[in-house]
Amino acid sequence: MTFHQPSGITQGLPLLIDANWTPAQAWAVIELLDDLRDRLLAHYQLALAEWLAEDRQEHPDGPDDDLAGNDF
Repeated sequence: MTFHQPSGITQGLPLLIDANWTPAQAWAVIELLDDLRDRLLAHYQLALAEWLAEDRQEHPDGPDDDLAGNDF
């Protein structure tokens, strides 16, 4: 089965996740990732907002403009 990453990355080092985690273990990882996201946003919020604004000015139609008419 092929998984498509939100980042669009199609090659690199594999990340293996144990298929036998308990729901509690999986939830603990999800909470860790949420905490990491919150800390990154708290620290980089202004820089990220500026970076996103610059990116939108450079690409006002968005990166997927050529797909806008497609119904998937």
